[in-house]
Amino acid sequence: MTAADEMPHGTSQGTPQVLLAHHLKQLRLPTVLREYDKVAGECARDGVDHPRYLLRLLELELIDRERRLVERRIRQARFPATKSLDSFVFNANPSLNKMLVLELARCEYILRRENIIALGNSGTGKSEPASRPGKGSISPSSLPISACTDALPPRPTSSATSASARPPFTRCC
Repeated sequence: MTAADEMPHGTSQGTPQVLLAHHLKQLRLPTVLREYDKVAGECARDGVDHPRYLLRLLELELIDRERRLVERRIRQARFPATKSLDSFVFNANPSLNKMLVLELARCEYILRRENIIALGNSGTGKSEPASRPGKGSISPSSLPISACTDALPPRPTSSATSASARPPFTRCC
């Protein structure tokens, strides 16, 4: 019996690495493709079984996908250039309350469902703190993005297919 006879029905013949690379590209698993050999070596060295090896690979894929999703959403939102409060010069505007700015940067007012109003002349640093909640809400697991869903109209059911049925998300909070 040859190796080709032992392969499951419908399995392609060829070098395993070439086929694996092809299949992982087709399945759109770039992180698994990039990391499977390195993780296999680590798991073999540590004596990790096959399910845990697969778990490590898939965890890496999920982490990388979430990172790329956040990056893509930030690009699509077209927020102003990302700045950090670490580089902000508070001495340039002595009337600016540094403690208040740092408190607002934590976005706790969103969880308390409070509003803020930023007033000031052009170039005084209102845009970056104002865009911070939007940047934080881009993450799939973040809380602020779900804060507005209470004000949205209910989704129509499949039986509500009449012309008078409102489409979902016709207004925002």
